Amino acid sequence: MPLSRQLPTTDNATKEDGPAPDDSRERTPDDTTTADPDRAAATDTDRGTATGHGDTAAGGTDGRDAAGPGADDAPAAAGTDPGGTGAGDQRPGGDTAPAGDRARAGDEADHGPEQPSAAEESTAEESAPAGRPAGTENPAVGPGTVNPADEPAPARTPDGPAGGASEGSRPAGTPRRPWRRGPHGRWRAGHPAAARVLTYGTTALAVLLVFTALVMPNGLSRFTPFAFTRLPGEAVVAAAVLLFLPPRPRRWVAALSGAGLGLLLVLKFVDIGFYSVLSRPFDLVLDWILFEDGHSFLESTVGGTAATAAVIGAVTLAAAVPVLMTLAVIRLSEILVRHRATATRTTFVVAIVWITCSAIGLQIGSTPVASSAAAKLVKDRVKRVEAGIEDERKFARVAAVDDFGDTPPDELLTALRGKDVLFAFIESYGRVAIDENPEMSRLMSAALAEDTDRLDKAGFSSRSGFLRSPTTGAGSWLAHSTLWSGLWVDNQRRYRTVTASDRLTLTGAFQRSGAWRTVGMMPGVTRAWPEGKFYDFDAIYDSKELGYQGPKFSWTPVPDQYTLSAFERLERAKKDRDPLMAGIILATSHNPWAPIPRMIGWDEVGNGSVYHAMKEEGKDPEEVWKDPEQVRTEYRRAVEYSMDSLVSYLEEYGDEDTVLVVLGDHQPVPTVAGEGASRDVPISIVARDEAVLDRISDWEWDEGLKPGPDAPVWRMDTFRDRFLTAYGPEAGALSASQPESDADADADTEADADTEADTDKNADPDKAAKR
Repeated sequence: MPLSRQLPTTDNATKEDGPAPDDSRERTPDDTTTADPDRAAATDTDRGTATGHGDTAAGGTDGRDAAGPGADDAPAAAGTDPGGTGAGDQRPGGDTAPAGDRARAGDEADHGPEQPSAAEESTAEESAPAGRPAGTENPAVGPGTVNPADEPAPARTPDGPAGGASEGSRPAGTPRRPWRRGPHGRWRAGHPAAARVLTYGTTALAVLLVFTALVMPNGLSRFTPFAFTRLPGEAVVAAAVLLFLPPRPRRWVAALSGAGLGLLLVLKFVDIGFYSVLSRPFDLVLDWILFEDGHSFLESTVGGTAATAAVIGAVTLAAAVPVLMTLAVIRLSEILVRHRATATRTTFVVAIVWITCSAIGLQIGSTPVASSAAAKLVKDRVKRVEAGIEDERKFARVAAVDDFGDTPPDELLTALRGKDVLFAFIESYGRVAIDENPEMSRLMSAALAEDTDRLDKAGFSSRSGFLRSPTTGAGSWLAHSTLWSGLWVDNQRRYRTVTASDRLTLTGAFQRSGAWRTVGMMPGVTRAWPEGKFYDFDAIYDSKELGYQGPKFSWTPVPDQYTLSAFERLERAKKDRDPLMAGIILATSHNPWAPIPRMIGWDEVGNGSVYHAMKEEGKDPEEVWKDPEQVRTEYRRAVEYSMDSLVSYLEEYGDEDTVLVVLGDHQPVPTVAGEGASRDVPISIVARDEAVLDRISDWEWDEGLKPGPDAPVWRMDTFRDRFLTAYGPEAGALSASQPESDADADADTEADADTEADTDKNADPDKAAKR
């Protein structure tokens, strides 16, 4: 049907209007409306308006009588034809052809609906009231009077309809509903440049957020520029899936994928924290309890207000990241579908590139370009959960086997009867202080040599070696339970299992013999400690029962010298007492290692109030931690203080019946120990009675308080059986060469399994456990 406007004869036409045009004639190029049908409608309307009769728009037939239009009547759209070829014609399916469309009627049927432009919306809002063309007489005002609201009539724009021309055909008498825009739409229309910047910026942030979640490493040691040059294969797969899903499933998949990716990013942030402190990733099943310990640590170091603010910030971030990631993925999925053809071609090309890079092993630096790190991380965590469940069953079987469990009391620790045996744990005392950091080792070696000379002058001898701790950076309770129980306790599940059992501990062996009173000096215990029953202490002195009235030194509740002084006052100075077996925790060398108290005379310690002035003199931990080198210096000074306290105690209170076993619980955090440090901790036995040291001569430990680089390294869980054997009635029954190599190999494998690169290795720390 021709695109030209047609004017069928109506009852309202007058002679002044001239004869109606031929319905079959198509306008020539000389006609004003041939190139623009909408302009033709405006011209015809103007022609009708010029007569002053108030006729309807050209081409409109509304069945009005000679009395003229009623107030509630509305003419048909300009140029509307029953055949549907005018500018305001209704498209098939109810869509209206937008103003400015120049296609013929036959072509229009092949095009989909199109949203009105900003100019069209603006013109529609400013158009004359529905029911009459702009500039005509208003029946409500009276003949010959033009409504001021209609002056001047809106000009025809290239992209919008002229005057009050309708955008679509409507039944006669139906008021025209103009386009309405909310505040956001009006702002975008009024600030198009800013709107474009906002749109592109939001999209760029969405891409950046998704890309970061896919390729960001979960450990600070792996943060390199090359880590962010990887091409994530997960993004290629996700794009392909989203492109070919129907709308409703696509939205659900995008939302769920975004939420999952957000949780993965949160997990990576948590992993970074755990690697920085514990040199291992976060355990999704077991490590939730450690957040409470972390909060307690913050309270003791930066104060309650700052700790609470940190917790609120962390929780807010953890909640916001999945929400933002979900919105980002949904936005990107909509963009993909909106540009389906381009997105499909791009996804196909990127997939080919990823497959090619993976096939040839292309790397930038040492980082593969084709990456699937996010999928591997998820797979690793699933395996860890499965392995943890299996480990619980296996550990229960191992813990049920105990060669010393049925040993008669009179056969336990016979070589130490009558001795006061003190086991002292120095917090964070690791091998890094001995020989793994050249500068630190040089200064610490000099301090240990001086301490050894002081002991020699006091009549004490010492032997030293290394133990391999089940933990590093933190988790002292895991090391304590490993040493006491003779089991490899390297996670919270094992800790709960062993402390809920009736396994014989090293402390319990002293208690069962009936020859010792067992006491625990636990200055770090500040709340209820039900696990303490497992260790078979006759008495436990926590931070409240020590009688300390001095200040806390950051996390450290009680200085080491005061702890030893309290032990002497509360237990060892008693008359007519039984021999003592004591577990003493020295906490001054706990992170953050500032401020550090100094040694004073034993008669000056008193109730600890003397330490208030020392704390004021000490360094601010926040200032110390601004410089890693200063952190290492203060760590060394803290360890020196702890060791100095013990040596001074032996000089002051030691005698022929005093035996000291001093060891570290774990290495310090990676800031001090460095990445890839061992889990070795020094251990020494000190005594005046040479017979005590003769019992361990086959251990081949080095003389003095400093073990050499070639000193034996045993797993910490082997110490209980070795010690009970060495000081039992059958000394020497356990050879120094017994499964030592297997145990060390297992510990090495376990340390390797903690790295991201070796996530498929399953360490078996119990296969060499003693029977």
